[in-house]
Amino acid sequence: MNPLRRRRPRLRHLPCPRIPRPRIPRTLRARLTAGLVVLLAVSCAAVGVAAVVELNGFLTGRLDQQLQQSGPSFPQSLEHDRYKPSDRDGDEHGDTRRQASGTFGARLLNGRITNAALIPADDDPDLTVGLTAHDRAVLAELPVDGQGHSVRLKSIGDYRLVAWTGLDGDVLITGLPLEPVRATVHRLELVAAAVFGLALAVAGVAGALWVRWSLRPLSRVAATATRVSELPLASGEVALPPRAPDTDPRSEVGQVATAFNRMLGHVEDALTKRHASEERLRSFAADASHELRTPVASVRGHAELALLHPGPVPPEVTRALERIAAESSRMGEMVDDLLLLARLDAGRPLEAQQVDLTHLILDAVTDARAAGPDHRWTLDLPEDPVTVTGDTHRLQQVLANLLANARLHTPAGTKVTVLLEAEDGSAIVRVHDDGPGIPPDIQPGVFERFTRAEHRRRADAPGGGAGLGLSIVAAVVEAHGGTVTLESRPGSTTFTVELPLGSPT
Repeated sequence: MNPLRRRRPRLRHLPCPRIPRPRIPRTLRARLTAGLVVLLAVSCAAVGVAAVVELNGFLTGRLDQQLQQSGPSFPQSLEHDRYKPSDRDGDEHGDTRRQASGTFGARLLNGRITNAALIPADDDPDLTVGLTAHDRAVLAELPVDGQGHSVRLKSIGDYRLVAWTGLDGDVLITGLPLEPVRATVHRLELVAAAVFGLALAVAGVAGALWVRWSLRPLSRVAATATRVSELPLASGEVALPPRAPDTDPRSEVGQVATAFNRMLGHVEDALTKRHASEERLRSFAADASHELRTPVASVRGHAELALLHPGPVPPEVTRALERIAAESSRMGEMVDDLLLLARLDAGRPLEAQQVDLTHLILDAVTDARAAGPDHRWTLDLPEDPVTVTGDTHRLQQVLANLLANARLHTPAGTKVTVLLEAEDGSAIVRVHDDGPGIPPDIQPGVFERFTRAEHRRRADAPGGGAGLGLSIVAAVVEAHGGTVTLESRPGSTTFTVELPLGSPT
């Protein structure tokens, strides 16, 4: 590389300044008010422009009429080389009678201005006016058609001029100043701007109030919808708020309010029917569970009694009796679970006593280790005991169900860790395993009743469950005023139970 070669400076692209976009009103009330003001502004501008144009044309026409009436008498008086002051009273060569102050007159011969004069506003006898080269060129190009033309002369200002052909082959020009017309039109513009500005301000305020008053039923509909959205519609009997006030059904706002009230009526009917159906289902489940407990216990008792028969019993019969006893025992547990869920749904109060979660977890893990010796069970407990207020038996059932779920749905050798900690006024229990995880399609409804994942169940699991274990966990934890959550992916599944350290709600 040549050491004398200089590097070219890199061009830096400077960021282009952002042009702020006009802020568009977002609310319907603001948009309607802005639209009303814009339409009124356009209308006022159109009226103002039309009035100014019409007034300017009218006054200019009056100037043309005055010029036509006076004719070329004044420029004709300029045909002589010199104007005599004594002729101002009416000489035939200097006739200024009936001529307004500021009247301009000029005479052109062969394209050249020979004479030019201007009647002053005072009694000054000097009528001469000095024209610039530009003014002479403008006058020379003026059409000789006897019609009025607006021109600007640097020496005297804006004028309305008319040119006639004289008797001597010359061109006679006369004109009147446009300054009075400009002043009158400008005054009209100022008055129109002031009046229309005040009208826009008043119309904007009045329009905003009118739109707000007109949309008041719509605001009430929105307020009612907000109150409905805050209601717990998913559980229990729900009392919907009062309906939106009725308005004129012929208006759009009234139609929206009517349709919204009709929708609330349908929703309330549907919620009432659903609540009644759920109550009947809960009552049926409670009654059926209660009625099934006796016959199931009877079947189990007769099966166990038959197994105790001292006489010889064929092996097939013994195996059948053992299966009857096992299935009746499992059915009894299912009936107890259904009866517990029915009681929790009915809102029956739980026992409220001090429960040592540390002691419960130790007992639960000991039982789980005995039931699943092929798993690795570990504990992570704080030094100080963690106590909550609740039902000892139900909380023990929560821990047992979570540990049983980890044992039955993970292969042998899986590590299961139970952690307990207290923070921010809550007791937190985490049950973690490094098993295959829960399928993503099942996770959203894992705490619902009768949710099962048979393809994830261990092959050696003794029978399939009814899918009520986790639903009981969620129901019991909720009855204690706590929450239970799940985080699962392949190789990591964690159930987190959070219970308040105070009294249950």
